[in-house]
Amino acid sequence: MAPDERALFLKEYGLQASTLEVLINTSYQLLRLITYFTAGPQEVRAWTITKGTKAPQAAGIIHSDFERGFIKAEVIKLSDYQRYGTELACRTAGKVRIEGKEYVVEDGDIMHFRFNV
Repeated sequence: MAPDERALFLKEYGLQASTLEVLINTSYQLLRLITYFTAGPQEVRAWTITKGTKAPQAAGIIHSDFERGFIKAEVIKLSDYQRYGTELACRTAGKVRIEGKEYVVEDGDIMHFRFNV
């Protein structure tokens, strides 16, 4: 279904989101799951973790070496990225934070991990 057809269908039935979206969002809430993102020149990737996960353990979801050699995480809030549009613009605006081992990852964080193994 084309995006404009989808929007029309939802509007006709007075729905805000598809049943699949509601199911996924409800499941994430019940299972206490959140998503963080990594972004690079080749790809953007979403990672699912349990709410309350600290930065080193979140890095470990990508690779165990990332957790073992964790140094710090560069974090951009999703709302800041949406506002400024690029990582460079976020850096220029001072919206990239450096977080350590005790940082609890929040839903929608865009993260770049620094590690040394």
